[in-house]
Amino acid sequence: MCTCSVTIIPVGKGTSMSDVLSKSIQVLDEFEDVKHQITPMSTQLEGPTERIMQAIQAMHEAAFESGVDRVYTTIVLDERRDKDLSLEERVEHVKQKVPA
Repeated sequence: MCTCSVTIIPVGKGTSMSDVLSKSIQVLDEFEDVKHQITPMSTQLEGPTERIMQAIQAMHEAAFESGVDRVYTTIVLDERRDKDLSLEERVEHVKQKVPA
């Protein structure tokens, strides 16, 4: 299973990015096999690697379609092939090791 953190940064449309980013997030509805979670700094994706890469391309293009001339996208991809761990399971493993 593959997990990914993707950050889309539209450049040149003022300081607010929510209008452009909402369009990038909406395209994820087309990828039913890619689970997503929005965070304040990025969007977390989980699913098959090929589909995640397609989803990222669609998110990147959606930002351009919103009218910006430049888009800066960062991708952190983690693919583990020996076992499947969801985003929630990864977080839970860390939480279990943090003293209360």
